[in-house]
This record gives sequence, C-alpha cells and structure tokens, in this order.
Amino acid sequence: MDPEALLDGLDDRQRLAVTSTALPLVVLAPAGSGKTRVLTRRIAYRVAMGAADPRHVLALTFTRKAAGELSERLGRLGLRSDATTGTFHGVAWGALRARWADQGRTPLTLLERKGRLLVEVAPRAVGRDQRSVAADLGTEIEWAKARMITPEAYPEAVVAAGRRSALRSELVVQGYKDYETRKQRAGLADFDDLLALCARALEEDERFASAQRWRFRHLYVDELQDVNALQFRLLEAWRGHGYDVTAVGDPQQAIYGWNGADASFLLEIHRHWPPASVIELDRSYRSSPQILAAAVAVLQGGRQAAREVHSQRPDGPAPSVASHPTDRAEAIAVARAVRRGHAPGRPWSDQAILVRTHAQTELLTEALRESGIPHRLRGGADFLERPAVRRAMRELRSGGAPLGTALADLELSLEDGVVPGVVDVHIDADDEDIEEQRLRLAQHDEDRAVLASLVRMGRDYLRLDPVGGASSFSGWLTATVRSEADSAAPDRDAVDIATFHAAKGLEWGTVHLAGIEDGYVPIALARTPAARAEEVRLLYVAMTRAQRELRITWAQQRTFSARVVDRRRSPLLAPIPDRVPGEDDPVPSLPTPPVDDWAEEVARQRAALRPGGSGASADLEALHRWRDGVARAARVVPETVLPDHVLARIAKVRPTDVAALGGIRGVGEILAARFGADVLAALVHPPVGSPAP
Repeated sequence: MDPEALLDGLDDRQRLAVTSTALPLVVLAPAGSGKTRVLTRRIAYRVAMGAADPRHVLALTFTRKAAGELSERLGRLGLRSDATTGTFHGVAWGALRARWADQGRTPLTLLERKGRLLVEVAPRAVGRDQRSVAADLGTEIEWAKARMITPEAYPEAVVAAGRRSALRSELVVQGYKDYETRKQRAGLADFDDLLALCARALEEDERFASAQRWRFRHLYVDELQDVNALQFRLLEAWRGHGYDVTAVGDPQQAIYGWNGADASFLLEIHRHWPPASVIELDRSYRSSPQILAAAVAVLQGGRQAAREVHSQRPDGPAPSVASHPTDRAEAIAVARAVRRGHAPGRPWSDQAILVRTHAQTELLTEALRESGIPHRLRGGADFLERPAVRRAMRELRSGGAPLGTALADLELSLEDGVVPGVVDVHIDADDEDIEEQRLRLAQHDEDRAVLASLVRMGRDYLRLDPVGGASSFSGWLTATVRSEADSAAPDRDAVDIATFHAAKGLEWGTVHLAGIEDGYVPIALARTPAARAEEVRLLYVAMTRAQRELRITWAQQRTFSARVVDRRRSPLLAPIPDRVPGEDDPVPSLPTPPVDDWAEEVARQRAALRPGGSGASADLEALHRWRDGVARAARVVPETVLPDHVLARIAKVRPTDVAALGGIRGVGEILAARFGADVLAALVHPPVGSPAP
C-alpha cells in the first residue's frame, strides 16, 4: 500500500487530517466534506506508515450500514478483513460473550423484544390501554438509561431536563425498578445493558480491560456528535489511559438529542481529551453553492453556529419554495416534478422525497403509485422482519451445522440464483400479467441481495466471536441492526421516500422537501430551546442531502382524519424567498447526467472531443449486446439483468477483473461472480481511437 497514493484527490485540509501525527485527533467535517473518505484514508495511511496495526483497529459507527460502508472502503484500500468495524452495541455484545466464555459463565439472553415484559411490569392507569402505558414506560426507561440515570434519580432528572412524560414520576420509578429486577432474575439483558455491562467490565476487570485495550489499541469513531452519555462512557473505558483515538463529527448535524445524543462531548472535547488536536474541513463536495448558501442561511436564521464552508460543485438553480392549496395537490405536484426530473441517463434513484414524519408519506406514495413512478419507503420495514431473513435464520438455528458452514451453504445457493424457501421466478411472455411477474422477479432479486448482506454480517460476527453459533448470531444481529430498515436494502432504481432522520448520511442529485409547514418543521413537540435548535439543524441536514437541485413545497390546507386544517409556511424558511422552479436559474433547466467525480468527467468529455474519440460508446454498445443476449436466454426484460445506468458505470470504469467489477455501485459481489467473465469479455477490445497494441 503506497502512502502517497492514499493522498491522491484530497484537498489541503483533508490531507492534513489524514497525515496528522496528533493523537487524539478530532476532525470537524461539515455535510459533504468527505468525512468517511478522510476516516478510511487515515486508517489506511497510518497502517501503511507503520503507525497502526490493522489487526488492532476498531472503527465504531452508529448503524450497521455505516459500518458496512467503512468496511467496504477499507477493503478497497487493501485492508480486507483485518480491521474491526461495527456498532457500539454489536462490538460490546461480541466482547461480553467472549468474556463469559472465558469465565465459563452462562451468557445472558438478549431481550430482543421487551414489549411483553414492559406490559407485565407497567403500572395500571385508569382509562388507558395497558400496551399504551407500557410503551410510555419503555420510552422513559430508554431515555433514562441512555443518560445513565437510575430509577431513584429519575424524578429529579426529569425536572432538570424539563421533560414532559405521559406517566407520573412515581409510576415510572416503580415500573423501571420492576423491569430491571425481572430482567436480572431471568438472566436477560436489553440493548442498553450491553453498553453498560461492557463498560462496567472494562472499568472493574483489569484482565478483561487489558485484553480489550490490547486488541483494540487504535480507536476510530464516526459521528462523535451522536454519542450519548452511555456510549461515551464505553468509549472511554475502551480507551483507558491511552490517546490513540481519532474521531470525526459535525455539531451542525447533531439531530439525535431526543434519543439521548449529546453533542457537548464533541463541542467540549478538550475537557475530556485535553491534548486533542482539532482540524476543520472547509469544503463541501456535495451541494451546489446555491443549496449550501440556503442551508447555512437557515442555520443562521435559527441562531445556530454555522461554519464557513466552500462548495466545490458547479453553480445550480437556487432552491425553490412553492405552496399548494391542499396536501393532495402538493403530493400530485411533487410526483409531477419527480417525473419531469427523470431525464435520459439519470436513474429514478437520483431523486428523493424527504418529509419530517412517517405520517406524511402516505399521500406521497399514493401519488407516485398513481403516476407509475417506482419508489421505496426507507425505514418502511425492519430488516429482521423480512420473510427471507426470518426463514434463513430459522434454517440456521435448526440445521445443526456450524454457523460458518451454514453461511457458506447459503452463499452458494445465492450464487446459483436460489433463494431458500422460494420457488424460482422467471418471466413468462405468454402470461398476460407481465407487470405482476416483474414485481415478483424484483422481489426475488431483493431477497437475494438482503440474504447476501445477512451472509456478510454473519462473517463479521464470526470475526468477533469465532466459536459463536446461530442462536448467539441472532442476538448479535438484533443488537446490530435493530430498526435499521434499509441497512441491507439492495441498490434498486427507485425514488426514495424518507424522513429527515432516515436521510442522514445519504445524498441525491435532486431532493424534494415536502410538507415544510409550521407544526412539522419545526415539529410541534419541540417545546424547549434545545429541541427547537435541533429542529433547525434537522432542516439543515435535509437540505444538504441535495447535490444539484432542491425543491421545497408546503400545503395551505392539510386533512387530519376528517378535519381540514389551515397551515402556514415553516418559519424556519424565512431566509429563503418563494421561487417558482425555473425562475432566474443560472444553468439550463434540463438536467444533466449525474457524475461522482467532476474532474474525471471533464477529462472524459475532453477525450471524447479529440479526433476519433467516442468515449465509452463502443464499450456501452458491447455491454448492451451482451445484456440483450442474456435477457433473451432467460426470457426477461433486459433492465432486470443490469439497469442502463449500471452498464454506463461499467463502460466508464472499464474494470479489469471480477473484484473491480464487483466494486462498481449497482453490481456487487454476487452479480460480479455470476456475470463477471462475460462482462469482462465484452470489454476486452481497446477503446475506439486508442493505439493498436
């Protein structure tokens, strides 16, 4: 691994963050500044320079999806399976199981669903359903445990935080105590217990702490602004007295305070890590100058600190803000705008519709469905509840084979195109209901992609717990991916619909923000100054998901059940004037195909303009001929083999081996293994206009 090669393409601040010898190091990375790139390059650079051993690297994230992205990027940089990446909960669960095994102790059972236990211990409330009371009790217990608040300290803590609970303090205290007692007697642990138990073991068991700190001697933390008090306690317990830690974060994107996250750990880092050095990234590679300026204006209008960030994207249209008479009219207008934005060469997945709450998605999905626009609702279904996953986990638990063997068998089935428990699907041209068949085929492909992710996660688990079985893997899996509906969603060509929170960490060429009204943005429940400030940052996060175009809409009237309510524009939009799309746009309104790297795209276009040059057109034609042949043989629509935009990426990259082909977005390891040889054969000829060998 060439250290200098790892610095290619980095700007001055990014290069400084990657090469700095300072420890601990904190990198402040605003939206679109390339924080994941900096974090992974820093890990690889330190390994290449001999300053870190990849076998002793632990990179902590908050979601399985983020951990998977880190792992994939490190793999492309040459660190295949050496470094450990994972969530706080997942790594803590693996460490605890290893400790219990060493001690010969019976491991605790992970309480994957605590609803039944909460119903049993919840206090009785006159006129209220017991399940509703249990849900409120669970919310208060989670709020307290994230802040390391005991049952006895709960009443005072609630008053100090200005928190409004649906239950009286004395009822929460009693229910909280009963919940903890019942868990302990039954040998159960919930998700928050994993963090507390691991932190306590590190603090009290010197032998365990020494082993953990020896194994994880190089710590890296993503999104430090999102840690809560319990997670920071665990991080400090892993760190011990050492300072080999690098953290990245952005206080402007602190949007999880409601869930216990405390950005003060990042903002006051010198109080916790006195020798810390801080480097600020100051360039955004995601949003156009117009979008970035509007987002910063929203922060400043909400009296939030806004650091100066310079956009590196070309100029684009200013964000538009438009009102519609009703919520249904707004949904129809958004669907029309989505269809107008679907230009040749630009996939549906280049667009997203973002809303503040899940309740706002119903009308939008209906409008897209009626318009025939493919779409997916991020966060709409729990990964663990997918039928394919549930079937696979049942087979893993009941099969009797070692977990590693069972995972290998499952992977072989997937490579052969077989989804366990599902009849093979193909399109029959003689059947009149072709659309229904296509939907079944798409579902079949989605199940394969989901199960491929399950196999990858199983391997991650076995690295943490080499002797673990299917039952313990199930507990780890739940701890790792709970409530992450799209941690394993395949790369399908569809418009994304997501809440602001679910959109964190994602980006699209065009973003439609819908329902941006007072009561939604800011949400009516945001009563305290801290909660209102978080709503401002949340809108900033939503706006900065857009690369080229940002469209904002709201409805003058909205129907709630049978009641029609007058609405008004969100006050947070005050710095942004109303503007109809197309007015005073500094660039043509017709969209241009999306590019991941502008410098690379300019070079490609210049090459295409040289005499005899034709870019990647010959390769693309060859790939289309290959795909047409495969589709005819399988009696399927060509797009179901590989979509047009994926073929365009392959022609642009011109991979030379199966591994490189699998690394292209939209292909992946499974399709690369299945079609790799044929795709590479289609690309063996030199590009038109290149010298003959």
